[in-house]
Amino acid sequence: MAYTIYVKMKKLGKKSCADIAPVPFELDEKPQTVRELLVGLTRLGVRQYNARRDEGQILKYLTREEIEAQAARGKVSSGLRGGADAQEDKAVENTLQCFEDGIYRVFAGEEELTALSGQIPWTEETVFTLVRLTMLAGW
Repeated sequence: MAYTIYVKMKKLGKKSCADIAPVPFELDEKPQTVRELLVGLTRLGVRQYNARRDEGQILKYLTREEIEAQAARGKVSSGLRGGADAQEDKAVENTLQCFEDGIYRVFAGEEELTALSGQIPWTEETVFTLVRLTMLAGW
């Protein structure tokens, strides 16, 4: 059974981050720990990344609505990419290592989640926020 969560992603030093709208992510199941949350988001992200392919169009264009919707999420992209597919297991390993190294922080509402084994404090309207603390993290 799929479970939808809402996530905001922020970078320190970005003024426009204060009003980034939460983005829905549909996970395979409701995560109970921080590790399950991060693994689920990473696996979903890798699957979405690997699914993006050039659909045969010579030039991919975005409508005004697509640009506005993507801008509200914090990044505008045509969705096209080249190169090799990402590997889920390596991406999960990297995600967990970056969390342990403090490259990014995870919040459930206003509460910081500091341990991979920590339980998620669920409420009806929990929104997760991921904050990148270093400019070398890549997103």
